[in-house]
Amino acid sequence: MPLTDLAIRQAKPGDKPRKLSDERGLYIEIRPTGKKYWRYRYKIDGVENVFAIGEYPELGLADARAERDRARTLVKQGRHPAHIRRAVKAKQIAENGSSFKIVALEWIGTKSKVSDSYRRQLTNAFTNNLFPYIGKLPVRDISSAQLLECLRRMDKRGATFYAISLRNWISQMYRYAIRTLRADNDPAAALVGAFERGAINHSRPMSLEMIGEFRRSLSRYAGFRSNTIALELLQLLFLRTIEVRRGRWQDIDFDAGVWDIPAEMMKKRRRHIVPLGPRALELLRELHTITGGRELMFPGLRHPDKMVDASTFNRALEFMGFKGWTCHDFRATASTHLYESGLFRSEVIELQLAHADENKTKLAYNHAEYMVERAEMMEWWENYCLATN
Repeated sequence: MPLTDLAIRQAKPGDKPRKLSDERGLYIEIRPTGKKYWRYRYKIDGVENVFAIGEYPELGLADARAERDRARTLVKQGRHPAHIRRAVKAKQIAENGSSFKIVALEWIGTKSKVSDSYRRQLTNAFTNNLFPYIGKLPVRDISSAQLLECLRRMDKRGATFYAISLRNWISQMYRYAIRTLRADNDPAAALVGAFERGAINHSRPMSLEMIGEFRRSLSRYAGFRSNTIALELLQLLFLRTIEVRRGRWQDIDFDAGVWDIPAEMMKKRRRHIVPLGPRALELLRELHTITGGRELMFPGLRHPDKMVDASTFNRALEFMGFKGWTCHDFRATASTHLYESGLFRSEVIELQLAHADENKTKLAYNHAEYMVERAEMMEWWENYCLATN
C-alpha cells in the first residue's frame, strides 16, 4: 500500500531500523535515532542494489517519488544511479574550479612572451568587462548570448574597437580552455562580425588585430627603408604626419631619449616633447645612418633640401594593402587604446597628442611627474604595439 505523508510523520522509531515501503522499490528507513531516510531498491544483472535518495522531511514524499522515477529510468538503461550522481558531483566540483575567471587568468598567465604592460591590458579588459557578469560561471557553460551582452555594454559606451579586440582575446582564451579540456567549443567564434566599424572617413582607430596586421605588413614592405621607418615611428609616436615630415636631426636627443620639437614645427605652435622608447630610438639611429648627413630626417628624394612629399607615407601605407587608411589614423588608434587601457590620466594622453589647451600645457610642463607618466605611457604603447607582431 502506498505511503502517505501523514503515515510517515506519525511513524515512530524502534530499537532497530525499520522500513516503510511505498511502491516501485521506494521505501523510507526509520533509524532508532528518529532520522528518516529515503531509499530505492533495484536490480541490475540480477544483483540487488540500494540507492540513497535523501532525508525526510527535507525531501518530501512527492519529491522522493520523482527522484525514484529518475533513478528507475537510469536503471532501465543499465546504469547505476549512485554512479551517475558521483560523476555529476565530480564534474561540478571540477567546473567550480574552472570558472570563466579562473581559466581566463590562467590563460593570461601563460603568455610569457608578452610585456608586463600588455599582460596588464589583458587583465584589465577581462576584469572590467567580463568578470563582474560571467566570472563565476563555469567556463564550459558560457553561451554566445552571454558574451554578446557583455560586449554590447562596451559598444554602447563607444568602445566598439575595444569590444572587437576583446572578442578576439576571448576566442584565444577558449582555444586554451579546449586544449586543457575545460571547454568543448568557442562561444566567441559566433560573434565574429557582430560589431562593425562605422563609415568613418578620417581618424579611425585600428583594432588590436589590425595593429598586428600592419606590423606584419611593415616587416614585408619592400619600399624605401626611410618610408618604412617613418610609418613605424608614426605608429609608435602618434605624431601628426606633417610633424614627422618636418623632423630635424637637431631636435633629437639620443642621450636623453627625447624628440624635442620646437613650437614653430608644431600645428598648435607649442613646444612638444616626445619621450622615445627603445624601439623608437633604434629606428632613429638606423635612420641616422641613412639621412643623418642632412638637416631633415625625411628629405625628399628629388629635392633633398625639402621635406618628403605630403602623400609619400600614405601611398606607402596603401601599397602595403591598407587602402582607405591614412597615417593620421595612427593618432586615433593610440588615443583609443590608451584610453581603453584605463592606465593613464586623460590629461597625460591629451598632452602627448598635443591636444591640451594652453593653460593645461603650461601646468603640465611645470610638473615633473607629467614627463615621467608620459615616458611610461609611451613605453607602454610601444610594447603594446610590438606584442602584436
